[in-house]
Amino acid sequence: MPIPPSELVFNTDGSIYHLALHADQVSDLVFLVGDPGRVDQISSRFDRIEFRVSKREFVTHTGYVGDRRLSVISTGIGTDNIDIVLNELDFLFNIDPATRLPRAKKTTLQLIRLGTSGAWQPDIHPGSVVLTEYAIGLDSLMHFYDARQEMDRELLQAFMQFADQNFRLPVQPYAFRASASLCFAFKDMTDHSGITVTLPGFYGPQGRSIRGPLYDTNMWACLPRFQWDSHRVTNFEMESSGIYGLARLLGHQAVSLNLILANRVSGDFSSSPAEAMSSMIDRVLSNLSSLPLNLSR
Repeated sequence: MPIPPSELVFNTDGSIYHLALHADQVSDLVFLVGDPGRVDQISSRFDRIEFRVSKREFVTHTGYVGDRRLSVISTGIGTDNIDIVLNELDFLFNIDPATRLPRAKKTTLQLIRLGTSGAWQPDIHPGSVVLTEYAIGLDSLMHFYDARQEMDRELLQAFMQFADQNFRLPVQPYAFRASASLCFAFKDMTDHSGITVTLPGFYGPQGRSIRGPLYDTNMWACLPRFQWDSHRVTNFEMESSGIYGLARLLGHQAVSLNLILANRVSGDFSSSPAEAMSSMIDRVLSNLSSLPLNLSR
């Protein structure tokens, strides 16, 4: 049965509602960034740019580095925006706009987040790049989907047991792992890897109490001690769990690479965040040849 217009919304020019993109304007290799200004920073390194499209906080540039076609899209902040971006990208590739029916042959997207983050381990210094092998969501996004069978349940169970023994969880967590092939492609160019905790805010949800009191201050002392299967909590941010969850649910591949700007243990903040981000972008783009070729499923 065709998807009704109330559920799958197109603009008057036929582009998808929020991203304002047509299917031919985006690649199946997509770099996701939070900051719209970071799109120009990345596409300035392209050998050729085909499309520049923007609507609201969603800015897309599509072009080539060598013979590899790629897109970079700004998501804005938070897993609520990730819900929009990943679903609309999936629609563009896997729903026929003429019939409003799923395509018989599905396309698997490669989704690579280039973000910023705060570290919660004393040895992860500002300027480091962290690869997220697993993401634990302390937001609510994936609980609105029937995704429990796709979650990493062993990690989730271990984390909930740890929380029960040490602090009060403010929400029901969820957990997903990165694409193994994308992790392998970027492992050698990153400084640390581990578990990223995704939270729905920058202040209270990340343990910053400016004037509003926190629900359980003990959580922030205990979280860095959590380890599972030799993996430790490396950093906190606001998008990775949603990317991993929706990618897994929709059949895409995803990995999150985060530049550490702050160390929450030492209180240090990067002295040159722009230069550090530029260096990470160069390292990632120079590694494109190691990415596995994308295959439709």
